[in-house]
Amino acid sequence: MYDIERYLNIRSAYGASFGPEGERLSILMNTTGVSQVWTLEEPVSWPEQRTFTDEQVSFASWSPERPELIFGMDEGGDERAQLFRLDAETGVIENLTRKPESKHRWGGWSHDGERFAFTSNRRDESVFDIYVQNRDETGDGATLVAEGDGWLTLSGWSPDDSKLLVSKAYSNFDQDLYVLDLEAATDDTGDLESIDPKSVELENLTPHEGDVRYQSASWASIPDGADESPGLYLVTDRDSDTLELAYLDLETNTLETVAEGGEWNVDGIAVDDETGRFVYSRNVEGYTDLTVGEFDAAEPTAFETFPEPDLPGGIAGGVSFGPDADRFALSTSGDTINTNVFVVEVETGETEQWTAAPTAGIPRESFRESSVEHVESFGVDGETPPDGLEVPGFLTLPETTENGETPVIVDIHGGPESQRRPSFSSVKQYFLNRGYAYFEPNVRGSSGYGSEYASLDDVEKRMDSVADIRACVEWLRDHPAIDPDRIACKGGSYGGFMVLASLTEYPDLWAAGIDVVGIANFVTFLENTGDWRRELREAEYGSLAEDREFLEEISPINNVSSLEAPLFVLHGENDPRVPVGEAEQIVKMAREQGVPVRKLIFADEGHGFSKLDNRIEAYAEIADFLDEHV
Repeated sequence: MYDIERYLNIRSAYGASFGPEGERLSILMNTTGVSQVWTLEEPVSWPEQRTFTDEQVSFASWSPERPELIFGMDEGGDERAQLFRLDAETGVIENLTRKPESKHRWGGWSHDGERFAFTSNRRDESVFDIYVQNRDETGDGATLVAEGDGWLTLSGWSPDDSKLLVSKAYSNFDQDLYVLDLEAATDDTGDLESIDPKSVELENLTPHEGDVRYQSASWASIPDGADESPGLYLVTDRDSDTLELAYLDLETNTLETVAEGGEWNVDGIAVDDETGRFVYSRNVEGYTDLTVGEFDAAEPTAFETFPEPDLPGGIAGGVSFGPDADRFALSTSGDTINTNVFVVEVETGETEQWTAAPTAGIPRESFRESSVEHVESFGVDGETPPDGLEVPGFLTLPETTENGETPVIVDIHGGPESQRRPSFSSVKQYFLNRGYAYFEPNVRGSSGYGSEYASLDDVEKRMDSVADIRACVEWLRDHPAIDPDRIACKGGSYGGFMVLASLTEYPDLWAAGIDVVGIANFVTFLENTGDWRRELREAEYGSLAEDREFLEEISPINNVSSLEAPLFVLHGENDPRVPVGEAEQIVKMAREQGVPVRKLIFADEGHGFSKLDNRIEAYAEIADFLDEHV
């Protein structure tokens, strides 16, 4: 049996980006304990470390023209990311933004590599404005080109660098796409300093009523003889319960379906806007199904497909095309496959592994694979089985199971608009190696199963998802391998709320609970969460102005008198999403209730734990807690 430190030293390599010459890759890899930027010159060569910090790097993107890249990094998990430029020849790193009190969200390089764009809440913490900055300027060198009025994200420059594609989110299931015409804003002079950001109007491309997702938008290539891109590729559920691949004609403003998702979502698309080559993915019961092809520039909804690449693991993403789009890099993962980067030849589908992130000497054959299960819960109108709703989930059993004596951890994802997928988890494999079974449900409200399923926990239906957990536990109690008296729940963020709600709503089901950066009180959470995200969260949970009484009613803190199972609460002091006060108040009241409680707060972490030493301490204590109570 290996200890938790060994499992947490299993490495991951991901976030690949091709250098401008097409022969070099940058990757993110956690060899030092937190993800840093590394570069490789050839497949499975010894990578060169390029950043040397104690903080986690969130992304890295090569310039399309120069041997330099921009990467993002916050401090202590505060999510106020700054943008840095790394000169790949000299190794010199320079902070380009120097506004540590503000968030900076990457928007991409211009095609000539002279400028980059980003959104930031510098002017007003609650909204994101659009900025453009020359590559060699720092600090105050960014030009504010448009003031925002909400959560704005950039989806890239048009092929001629005259426009920016902008996404505005009202919730995770409702967005609009806009275009910011930089040439028009400067009266065709190109002088960004002449822009009055207060007067710039973004053109709404997707006006609509109700909730509609417009996501993963990319510019189409410019046809021969034309001056600009004729449209956009995107995924949307405008005409379907699931996300479909569509083409938006910018001249006629018509939307045409290119590929249906069917029962499953088209998760997203990556397009090279010079060649029209693309990769799009379908999320089939949590597994990735890739389609590789090339659009016809003269007829943008027509395309040819190339052979599907044979990749290990079943989960893939993070596509980055090479300069000529003859190949692309992406990362892959699976239950028994730790994350690594592969490069795929577009036309042949041939794959080559570029990274060999080690497994800390733990035999790969010892890793356990999950099975997809479906658990009957109650239906959308309160029906009981057999007319109920099916909750999908992934069950993984340890190598040895004594009939009826195997303890199980029910690990509940956050979001709630998220989905547990069969990707590699060193923590899960550690507990499996210790003899625990692992169950990961995707209760109503989860993404990946259509818009209707995702909406079944909205506002007043919040506790229906908690009832799904009860159904899953009752199903586990009937499983021949599981000990019905040794079932624990674990979850982070919104999953932490689900843990606390499950413990207080159904106290007789649990042997123990583990709450990681979870919500204990919806009212104080919404009052204290970052200003930039409050409106998005109220769209999901309910608003303080209109739903305060209901939010108080369902908050676990107000039902703590029902709590019986031992509780372990872990949190980061710098958490901007779910402030640490949520942990403090639930611990205080649970202890007053006489429940055995542990508390662990990390002073240098935010919404989750990124530093290796902290992760080792956290999961070693979680293991000890479970051994004591489960």
